[in-house]
Amino acid sequence: MSEQDLQKEIQELKAEIKKIKKNYLGLVFEEKPEDIVEMCKENVPVLREVKKRRIVKDKLLPNNLLIEGDNYHAISVLNYTHKKSVDVIYIDPPYNTGARDWKYNNDYVDENDAEFPVDKNDFSVTVNGSKINFDVVFNAIHGTPGEDGLMQAYFELLNIPQTSCDYYQAALTFNKRDMLSVLKPYGIKTAESYYLNLGDEIKVDAILAKVGLPCFVKPNKSGSSFGISKVKTREEFLPAIENAYKEDDEIIIENFLDGTEVSVGVINYKGTVTVLPITEIVSENDFFDYEAKYLGKSKEITPARISDELKAKIETVAKRAYEVLKMKGFSRSEFIIVNNEPHMLEMNTIPGLTTESILPQQAREAGISLPELFENAIELALKK
Repeated sequence: MSEQDLQKEIQELKAEIKKIKKNYLGLVFEEKPEDIVEMCKENVPVLREVKKRRIVKDKLLPNNLLIEGDNYHAISVLNYTHKKSVDVIYIDPPYNTGARDWKYNNDYVDENDAEFPVDKNDFSVTVNGSKINFDVVFNAIHGTPGEDGLMQAYFELLNIPQTSCDYYQAALTFNKRDMLSVLKPYGIKTAESYYLNLGDEIKVDAILAKVGLPCFVKPNKSGSSFGISKVKTREEFLPAIENAYKEDDEIIIENFLDGTEVSVGVINYKGTVTVLPITEIVSENDFFDYEAKYLGKSKEITPARISDELKAKIETVAKRAYEVLKMKGFSRSEFIIVNNEPHMLEMNTIPGLTTESILPQQAREAGISLPELFENAIELALKK
């Protein structure tokens, strides 16, 4: 290669690097574990009480701990001292402590904690006089507005690609009864159900005659199992409806499906619709409720302890639902297996995406790391 050709190639590479730096903003994955993580493998942090700084207003009320220290240290020690007994953890970022030399994503936070507002007209941010336009949005927002189609429609209007499904699919899947109604004609089995809207006459005898007891009363559009009740007796029925209406003005009443619950991730991976290894859900409670999902009162077994024949049947149904709905991005569908037949409960289009969430667990079992999972989602979004 001549000197002239070499210099030309160098300039082309510099231009490409400049383009990448300009256009790709967001998640950065470390290639090696942080020192603090490695240290905690050999040394367990210890909590030391500072009695003079105790905050106790009522000894009969639940105890709250204020921990000063590194976030990872705090989580590590709580895993030993308070495992499965912590309701909420609030992490206060270090830049609120007055540590002016602290950095976040290699940029100094303004000494007055100044925020840079998003211009909703074009979803841009102006920082120190420079306008930043984003190339792609990684959508990880549960519920509204990230999972119900509002954000998808907004970014569609702005012609900004995003990693989740399109706005119609998001709105449809967020509405459980509409989604199940769409899928039934395609042979996808569901629970026997009865629908109510706020203000409708509640015909208890007719409803129970259709769905039987026990049954489930659910808000139609709600996440994290909020407002869901398992009704075992007629006396529990009306209070369960009242509880569901606190979350939504539309509810679903379903018959109890007595079987094995499984969760199935379906994604588009490198251009191919891919069914991830199936997870079996074993709840300590009556069903996979909020406590089971988030407070450790369940076991998530991946791969599920099912026969190859049943595995193939579930994979076929899950993939069928994904394709019928013309889905994109991530999805995680829930099924109950009754008499060797999968019955669909719901589909989540913004599933949990932490390392310990179900879909990333399934991806890991399939040999797909979390960075690979995220990078694939971003790359596919940019190709839309």
